[in-house]
Amino acid sequence: MQEVIKQQLGQMKLYVMQQAYTAVLAHKRPDSLTHDELIHLLVQAEWENRENRKINRYMKGAKFGYRASIEEIDFDKSRNLDRTQLLRLTEGVFIQEKEDLHITGASVVGKNYIASALGYQAFQLGYRVLYFNTQKLFSRLKMSKGDGSYIKEINKIEKFDLLILDDFALQPVDNHIPIH
Repeated sequence: MQEVIKQQLGQMKLYVMQQAYTAVLAHKRPDSLTHDELIHLLVQAEWENRENRKINRYMKGAKFGYRASIEEIDFDKSRNLDRTQLLRLTEGVFIQEKEDLHITGASVVGKNYIASALGYQAFQLGYRVLYFNTQKLFSRLKMSKGDGSYIKEINKIEKFDLLILDDFALQPVDNHIPIH
């Protein structure tokens, strides 16, 4: 029966469940677990794997320049960062409520790093994130107007829950690009 279960899990492409079941058979006796415990263990293994793959897929699509994390942010007093406020932002309420967030400050204080860290945190909360250099985004939109794919580009961007614009407003915006 155990071999049939492993084979059927493989045929249904539930490979992580199959591995978890094989591990239970190797390390524990299946009858030492209740039916609910065994099912929970198998489903939990599959669910965690799918969530991790989804997050990795979202991260790849976001196009971040580097990986950042909230835990690595330096809250030294000279940086004048409000730790409480930043930690509240990690809850993602501003994303859920579709609010804008503007991170401002002097050069080289780590605005891009903070934005990236919030983006990675958003992944962990299940949000889809897109990271763009503003000038590159506007150039891309301008080219898409020329080849007729502007609406398609806008529709792609709208599918994301959080759009992080790096270096926003460093240069004047080209008023030939309609932004809505």
